[in-house]
Amino acid sequence: MDHKEAQKAPPLVQFHNVSYSLPNTTIISDLNLTVERGETLVLLGESGCGKTTTLKLVNRLLTPTSGEVVVEGKATTAWDPIQLRRRIGYVIQEGGLFPHFTIARNVGLVPSLSNWDDARTSERVREMLNLVGLDPNRFAERYPRELSGGQRQRVGVARALAADPPLLLLDEPFGALDPLTRASLQREFAELAARLGKTAILVTHDVREALILARRIGLMHKGQLLLLETPERFRASDHPQARAYLDTLNVNGGSA
Repeated sequence: MDHKEAQKAPPLVQFHNVSYSLPNTTIISDLNLTVERGETLVLLGESGCGKTTTLKLVNRLLTPTSGEVVVEGKATTAWDPIQLRRRIGYVIQEGGLFPHFTIARNVGLVPSLSNWDDARTSERVREMLNLVGLDPNRFAERYPRELSGGQRQRVGVARALAADPPLLLLDEPFGALDPLTRASLQREFAELAARLGKTAILVTHDVREALILARRIGLMHKGQLLLLETPERFRASDHPQARAYLDTLNVNGGSA
């Protein structure tokens, strides 16, 4: 789907007046948000602001206390949870790989659970490893412990893409990496998402990462969405919380 077609299609994800609470604690409060097809939306905020909770509401690891989350035109509560999650690639720090599975088995997990035959799964594994820059002849039969952090993160992205889901959720996927590896993978992910036309929601506390990867940045604070802007408009915002993040770029020496 090209960009013009994506704009015409209904949004892939919608939050309608969504709140999520635990006893004595409100984590998400009256969240309204639309994620357009083909965009990378970055949720930016400090730890505990509700970013990861928002992701888990999309793939129904959590269900709203009130309001409704809609994915592909259907409320998450109307989806079979397993079928919903197979429509969504999920990437976390260090890739979240199964340590006792080979790289090939990790990448081929969702296709095999979806009853792909062995030959099709094997071909897809090779395709995905090549896509993320890992030679399948070298890496397919290794185990996660034999890979570097950056390599494991590549495998996590390959696994998320293996069944060709329309939506990717990424929970601080590059946060545990050294600065050079992180910058390299950020660039590669941005190029890959654009080339594949994937819709992605990525959470981070790193404003530099948000400015590099986002089509739009959603600034969250204490369970609320304070600001939703393009990177250019975010840079120009006079919102105090946005300015506080942007000021860290100057403190750390330079801008993204």
